[in-house]
Amino acid sequence: MRLATLCDGTRDGRLIVVSPDGAAYAPAPVATLQDALEDWAACSAQLETVGEFPEPLDPVQLAAPLPRAWQWLDGSAFQSHGDLMDAVLGITKIQTHLPLMYQGASDKFYGPYDDVPFGDEALGIDFEGEFGVIVDAVPMGTSAADAMAYIRLIVQINDWSLRTLAGPEMKTGFGWVQAKPHCAMAPFAVTPDELGDQWRDGRVCLDLNVDWNGKRFGAANGGAMGFGFHELVAHAARTRDLVAGTVIGSGTVSNANFREIGSSCIAERRGIEVLDQGEPKTAFMTFGETVRMEAVDAAGRAPFGALEQRVVSVRSSL
Repeated sequence: MRLATLCDGTRDGRLIVVSPDGAAYAPAPVATLQDALEDWAACSAQLETVGEFPEPLDPVQLAAPLPRAWQWLDGSAFQSHGDLMDAVLGITKIQTHLPLMYQGASDKFYGPYDDVPFGDEALGIDFEGEFGVIVDAVPMGTSAADAMAYIRLIVQINDWSLRTLAGPEMKTGFGWVQAKPHCAMAPFAVTPDELGDQWRDGRVCLDLNVDWNGKRFGAANGGAMGFGFHELVAHAARTRDLVAGTVIGSGTVSNANFREIGSSCIAERRGIEVLDQGEPKTAFMTFGETVRMEAVDAAGRAPFGALEQRVVSVRSSL
């Protein structure tokens, strides 16, 4: 099942059920995705009965599947990315067997075709291609073995970052605020069964194709996560209940052979350049530039749809 949210002039939009080919939709029997998540057992049964899709779908009409959430927790579950960034930034982390995770801004997620405003190109505007899950209510202390049962939907995310601010904020030891503006989501939130055998051990085993200004930048596979999403959910729920609608991200999708397959963010490309050439060569994004992200399977099917955004000046968007 694929779900999306239609822009209708309200803050949370209107939930729709999307046809298998992504070309049409039917109105959902509940108003919003958050409503459905609050009573998933009953609502999902109603959603699954939808079999006719009378309305043609224009993806440009879509908001993020969940336009705002109670909580957004982002991990850093790809070891190759974390090791590279630590080496470039000169950061030595404490040794731990636990996942890395921070709490970001959840009050807004940009839609898949929204222009994204920033105040200054000098802040180091960067995209970050990720996968994420949306959970049902998760009780405190839920184990990783049990956490899989609470994962209701899977999404594709662009976790926008401001790299000039990220290094200094990380080194304070107190976490990100200014370096992490609002994220964006691809058009469709999908149930795990929609991915078939590409959903394995709590991992989205799909290539995430990232194009920057129309040119392929990376195609890393999500199966390389060092921790599965069930382990990230359990980590987040160790000392707190998670409310229905909590979104948990994988961190930047990255593979150890990043020199061959490319990257899901500019910072990783710059990090490779520092290691190989002594200094970064690739600049961050400037106003007017675009990024496109689309996870695809071997048959070329894109279960989450495509996310395509343009960076603009906040002054031009007013």
